[in-house]
Amino acid sequence: MKYKENWEETKKKFYGWWNQCNTGRPLMKVIARSPEIEGLTDGKPADGGYEQVFCQGKYYNMPEELMWKDMEDKYMDPERMVLRYRSFCENHLFLGESFPNMETHFGPGSTAGYLGSEIKFKEDTIWFEPCIDEDTDWEDVPELKFDPENAWFKKHLEVVAGCRKYAGDDFCLDMPDLMENVDVLSSLRGAQPLMMDMIEDPDSIAERVEQVTKAYFPIYDAFYDLVKGPEGGNSYSCFQIWAPGRMAKLQCDASAMMSTEFFNEFVWESLKQQTEKLDYAMYHLDGPGAIRHLDKLMEIPGINALQWTPGDAGPDGTYEEWDKIYDKVIAAGKSLWIKVYSGDLEDWIRNCDRLVKKYGSSSIMFYYPEMSLTDAQRLLSYAEENWSDVKGTFNA
Repeated sequence: MKYKENWEETKKKFYGWWNQCNTGRPLMKVIARSPEIEGLTDGKPADGGYEQVFCQGKYYNMPEELMWKDMEDKYMDPERMVLRYRSFCENHLFLGESFPNMETHFGPGSTAGYLGSEIKFKEDTIWFEPCIDEDTDWEDVPELKFDPENAWFKKHLEVVAGCRKYAGDDFCLDMPDLMENVDVLSSLRGAQPLMMDMIEDPDSIAERVEQVTKAYFPIYDAFYDLVKGPEGGNSYSCFQIWAPGRMAKLQCDASAMMSTEFFNEFVWESLKQQTEKLDYAMYHLDGPGAIRHLDKLMEIPGINALQWTPGDAGPDGTYEEWDKIYDKVIAAGKSLWIKVYSGDLEDWIRNCDRLVKKYGSSSIMFYYPEMSLTDAQRLLSYAEENWSDVKGTFNA
């Protein structure tokens, strides 16, 4: 792999993290700006997020002709997409367990597009237009069956195949954010009508979740064949994770609006079935309303790790209040993915220090914002000295 010096060591660390046996310090996603571009930044992550950095060259001198001009250019021109990402790689250092991996997505939840929704692209978001009218009875809706001739699916495969052609093996191409179960149905039907359907017509919703679950793996397999590495591993971009086999991020954001009874009835079995066809799975738990389902989620053997999203507007994943979540994850023998962004570098070190001392170093991954090389070196040096092979004080 180009742009990553310790890729073999990084893969071993990821294997250890997925299996709760990582040695040395915790996994740490640390991307540093090269010294040559440091003068172009105010020392903080770019407003607008990661895509503003690697797509529009914010904080480094990407040639203006490479910046995306329209939605076709941004999402569907493989050659230019790869050129933009190469420009980012050439101006940044992938330290710790960060690694070069390029997004190839058509939005979060693109399975909805392959089952009938129209995909709409904007500068800062992608969404899916509901295609099942809320006044239509489910008995009048055809089976949700994946069609490999679906225009959006064929276009997306074409884009990913093109990215592979231009990227070669220089960096990972990421598994698109396909999504599953009720979240896909929500895009097809609309969130509020679907919640009412669960109350008024639960049998139909259970049947439709089964159809989405059945459609998932033909879609997954088609993309996996394009993005997998030489040894069969694959990566997932939003959370910067890699696994030595078939891996996916799973979720049900709609669960924040559901009772535990509805979650158990409509979602849990679908998730379990997915994990049985994967080698590794990380669950994305999003929002306070979803916490009520944590105990049931931890019963799924095939969930190897959990990522908790409290919301970027509030405190980050190191906030002590979130220990009520982490206690259950570690007690269940699973790993933690923790996003760190509140405060400055000294706050990051202090807050992560607390977590490592409590939970140990074998099952934690920390995800940090882009930073200067000076800060990255201080952070990694502190971690090597203080966070290596820590047992942790937590007892389930």
